[in-house]
Amino acid sequence: MLHLRIMAPDTMTEAILEILDCEEAVSGLAVFRGVGVCPPGDMVTAQVAREGANDIVQKLRAMRVHQVGSIELEQVNTWLSRRGFQAEIRTPGSSADSVVWAEVAQRAYDDTELNWTYLSFMTMATIIASIAIITDAPILVVGAMVLGPEFGPIAALGVALVRRRYNLLQLALRTLTLGFVIAIAITLLLAIAGRALGWITLEDIDGPRPGTAFIYTPDKWSFIVAVVAGAAGVLAITSAKALGLAGVFISVTTVPAAGNIALGVAFLDGHTVWGSVAQLFLNIAGMTLAGWGTLALQQAVWSRVSVWRARHAATPRRML
Repeated sequence: MLHLRIMAPDTMTEAILEILDCEEAVSGLAVFRGVGVCPPGDMVTAQVAREGANDIVQKLRAMRVHQVGSIELEQVNTWLSRRGFQAEIRTPGSSADSVVWAEVAQRAYDDTELNWTYLSFMTMATIIASIAIITDAPILVVGAMVLGPEFGPIAALGVALVRRRYNLLQLALRTLTLGFVIAIAITLLLAIAGRALGWITLEDIDGPRPGTAFIYTPDKWSFIVAVVAGAAGVLAITSAKALGLAGVFISVTTVPAAGNIALGVAFLDGHTVWGSVAQLFLNIAGMTLAGWGTLALQQAVWSRVSVWRARHAATPRRML
């Protein structure tokens, strides 16, 4: 169940109420006239089954409500309502499977913001990954992969391609590129300092590393894992039940590859650098393609559900 709140000029209120009152996905509806101060107008609230949210938001956007007011959606975690239960039964689909595109787009924009928090997490994850490589400690590799925030911009690339939001595509590419470049540069400086102090030797980088050698030796399985993990990650962030996202972070070695690039450059080890670069781009490409394909499939499925709902709404309603 979602809570819908609309702020709009009073001249639009009746048209908004007409849209919401005709929707089977709506179980509760209220209007507060004249409560809006900035901008002046009315506030309309409704309880909406998640499965029907996309159609309602699309109709409100067609009225340009978001241009003169605001449309807000909030997840209701706990609710008791017979009317709400009946609305979910009437609305086709499953709430766990339904994708609220406005919610997905908002999260994509939030995750692509290039800020100090993102850069800090990316840098710390890359540093931990480089230490894991030096000590050949797989457990530290796992920690670095969980800490890395890079999946947000990667998922946003898929959203941008499917929804044709090219501004989001540019933001995601910028955040992803600058995040890795800055993290690798800082880790490189620390690696050079460690080499000067004698804490790190070429043998630590180029010697046998059975626990972390997979970081710079990409193969077909690396791409397959990236594709599966990318699809799973997109499902996790678009579903009402966000499960398995931590498993996605642990599966793909983007951040460890970045840490290995820094170490390879510090010791001018071309084999390590190019192997890690290939691993990094292979993982990003696999996750981006998987995210795009998964979102495209979800969009195609829900567009058919919307057509079914429109036809169903045109027929006389039967008593429950």
